[in-house]
Amino acid sequence: MLRIIVQLPKQESVRYQYLDIIHDALITAWLAAGAKKEEIYGYTAKPWTFAVLGWHKKEDKQPYNFAQGLVISTPSPELAKHLLKITPDMIKYARVSTLESVNFEQAEIQAEPDPILPQQSIFAALCLSPLALSQRAEQGKRWHQHLNDCNLNTAINTRLSRLAGRKINLDIQADNLYLRSTPEHSSLVPIKKDKRGRVGFVIGMSAPLVLQGSEEDLRFAWYAGIGEKNRNGFGCLGLID
Repeated sequence: MLRIIVQLPKQESVRYQYLDIIHDALITAWLAAGAKKEEIYGYTAKPWTFAVLGWHKKEDKQPYNFAQGLVISTPSPELAKHLLKITPDMIKYARVSTLESVNFEQAEIQAEPDPILPQQSIFAALCLSPLALSQRAEQGKRWHQHLNDCNLNTAINTRLSRLAGRKINLDIQADNLYLRSTPEHSSLVPIKKDKRGRVGFVIGMSAPLVLQGSEEDLRFAWYAGIGEKNRNGFGCLGLID
């Protein structure tokens, strides 16, 4: 298990529009570090997740995202060995179709300490990247927009159990005061733009969470991320100080 922080200098940032280019830059870095493609994407991929640390604003009436850092995490011992070999100059990607280019070569990388203490059974977390949970509907798959409208335990434990290859049994509760004061706690995240100019979105939710369970289950959730589309930049957790 390993989690790293990729941090740019204070006055530097990387501008992008669609989250997919950050994902592709990380895929490029994984491959450069020696990981096999079947380990990092597709149905056979091992669990990993990431979050972009940054902000949003408009430039020339266009919305842009600005990354000042990245968190990259995996519970997989095999992927952790490759993650140790990633250097900042490996994290870069250019896409002609959207005229985007990202490059983190000026960043510094440091490993993040494991926050789960021996025999710890509870911790408070925030969503460094939005939590994505889907539901089946007549029109196809739809994304949940309110944490009160879904069974967090069932949705999150089912996916984590599949990723871990064993039963995960966590109790996950969102902060009720936050949900009452912030009823609109979801956002549209632009993922990619296709050749026809159509933009693909995922709806993700963000709120303080309390996770309870065994030390091993808490640690797996911390390193794997929770919810869906973890490898695409969703469900990465952070600690609440």
